[in-house]
Amino acid sequence: MTKRGCAALATSKAATLRVLDEPAFVLHHYDWSESSRILEVLTRHHGRVALVAKGAKRPTSNLRAVLLPLQPLSLCYSGDAEIRTLKSAEWAGGHVMPSGEALLSGYYLNELLLRLLARDDPHPALFDTYRQTVKVLASGLDNTIAPLLRAFELLLLRDIGFLPDLSVQTLTLQALQTQASYALFAEGGLRAVEEGVALRGSHWLQLHAALGTDAPLTALLRCCAEFAPELRSALQTQLRNLLHYHCGVNSLRTRQVMMELQAL
Repeated sequence: MTKRGCAALATSKAATLRVLDEPAFVLHHYDWSESSRILEVLTRHHGRVALVAKGAKRPTSNLRAVLLPLQPLSLCYSGDAEIRTLKSAEWAGGHVMPSGEALLSGYYLNELLLRLLARDDPHPALFDTYRQTVKVLASGLDNTIAPLLRAFELLLLRDIGFLPDLSVQTLTLQALQTQASYALFAEGGLRAVEEGVALRGSHWLQLHAALGTDAPLTALLRCCAEFAPELRSALQTQLRNLLHYHCGVNSLRTRQVMMELQAL
């Protein structure tokens, strides 16, 4: 290879090692050394990425006040190993930190993303959905939290390919009957049921239509908010069972914490 070819290759490699001004959120962090932390971040264009934030634990570090969960960030990092090196981080602004039940709900979203998203697998539409969801959580409107979580769960499952077509029965591909009852199962997808509280075909078709709009989070939020309480509860149970199945757990840690606090 010529010197010019070697230089071009080196330049090409160097160009792939540095990411600048990347929109991101911190999903989780843990200690790496006495002064540094490992961050699991969700980025818009590169998916879930692991970063080492060197010196972030030092009292004088500018990163301490910036690297917070549920806050929109702009990151610069470099490296081609499994764990990259954070170079800088800035708060991107937009909203305050959620509190109370909204804060725990945000941690629940983070746990879902950590468990269900592979590293370096970009999901830009899901990133935008997450950003919108966190913004609504930070608004302080407690009555929107439950339908908002259902809307996010539906969009998450769809984006990673775990949500079946909600307009037909999964195994037979028969169209749903508006007055018949159907339930969503981890194995077998959407199928007809005769007993228990279940959503009718008309409800599933409403959710299917909302998923197909240009603003699916808003449409799903409105749709879930309009369901009767027993239907919202049935939808929650079915979505949670589906999520737990794909996460490989019986219950998520953040959900256990929320239930324990609600029992006090």
